[in-house]
Amino acid sequence: MSGAGLSSALAPFRIRNYRFQWPSDLLTSWAFEVETLVLGWYIMVETGSVLLLTVLASLQYVGTLIAPVVGMIGDRLGHRDLLAAMRFAYTVLSGTIMTLALSGHLAPFNVMVIVTLMGLIRPSDLGVRGALLADIMPPERLVGAISLARTTQDSARIAGALTGASLFAALGIGYVYVAIACFYFTAAILMLCMTRPVQSHGAGHAADVAQGASLLRDLKEGIVYAWSGPGMRAALCVAFLANLTAFPLTNGLLPYVARDIFHTDQTGLGYLSASFAVGSLIGSITLSMAGGVRIARLLIGATLAWYAMLLVFVELRTMPVAMACLVLAGTAQSMSMISAAVMLMRNASAHLRGRVMGVRMMVIYGLPLGLLAAGSLIDMIGYTATGTLLAAAGFIAMLGIALRWRADLWPVHAPANAR
Repeated sequence: MSGAGLSSALAPFRIRNYRFQWPSDLLTSWAFEVETLVLGWYIMVETGSVLLLTVLASLQYVGTLIAPVVGMIGDRLGHRDLLAAMRFAYTVLSGTIMTLALSGHLAPFNVMVIVTLMGLIRPSDLGVRGALLADIMPPERLVGAISLARTTQDSARIAGALTGASLFAALGIGYVYVAIACFYFTAAILMLCMTRPVQSHGAGHAADVAQGASLLRDLKEGIVYAWSGPGMRAALCVAFLANLTAFPLTNGLLPYVARDIFHTDQTGLGYLSASFAVGSLIGSITLSMAGGVRIARLLIGATLAWYAMLLVFVELRTMPVAMACLVLAGTAQSMSMISAAVMLMRNASAHLRGRVMGVRMMVIYGLPLGLLAAGSLIDMIGYTATGTLLAAAGFIAMLGIALRWRADLWPVHAPANAR
């Protein structure tokens, strides 16, 4: 990268608040990844049940449907203060697991209860931090700041997966949670070091409340609007499909795949998780550097490539080859999901973007549904058959989406392909 390019990429750090938000978000993302990996392995080892493993993963998303409510609270209280409160809550909950583990009283039921409590607020973290980023960043630097934040999340997934696996193998779950609690606490303190940004939308929101605007009406308006444009409809369908049929294979089921399919330990699980994250980072960087991309065409091609890689992955039994396949799957996944987000943001009216993204967050609920279905199917027909069924169904459904909206997604001059 040239000196000018590096200077432009680092320009967001000239904003004081960003210099505090960036490390706070990094530590939180790091803790999220370590915690997900460690708890998944703990449940798999303690219970031996793939169904309970998928239940654990599903509990992390119980707050998806109330994410718009959390966002409205942030609009009223301030996104900085809400994020600080959320990260202090993470500290308390992770500290509880740490205490139970170090005292020898940790049990799968305790883990399930605590993960449920954290799952009520954790799905909203990314949305609130994005809103805060928009609050503190000048419009001309917003794209660079968002790109930098996204690649940082991908790198945190890599470092979190490898570090979490190494710490767990060497020290055990109790001492790993000492580090996790410290990450959350430091992230919360960094949030408080930020100055409160001016909320230019506060008055308008207060007026809406005074007029009796209801959450249900706002959600209905957002859903109707998001479903009104063919490009946005296709992007939402792809996002739901991916969460239902693709992400279960590389998210919640990885501890099962590592232990029962590849017969490896926590370190091997970390390598598998990091491989997918490396691919995601490659995809994010590649897309940020590419110019003149036909986004709708990329959405179709990347999603189909993602499912093709998953069809190969479920047949593999050699770790190095599986890791290479996960890198390719992660690259395709990143390009697919970025394309969907760009299509939504590009087509949504400015005053409705928050509600459109709220609808986008709600379709993540396909993931816990897919995880629960996968857990049940693995017990009945086995891992390979289940993985093949999910990936093949997703591939066929993606072809159906491309054909259904081909006039809006494929022509070079279609609005969704505008450069």
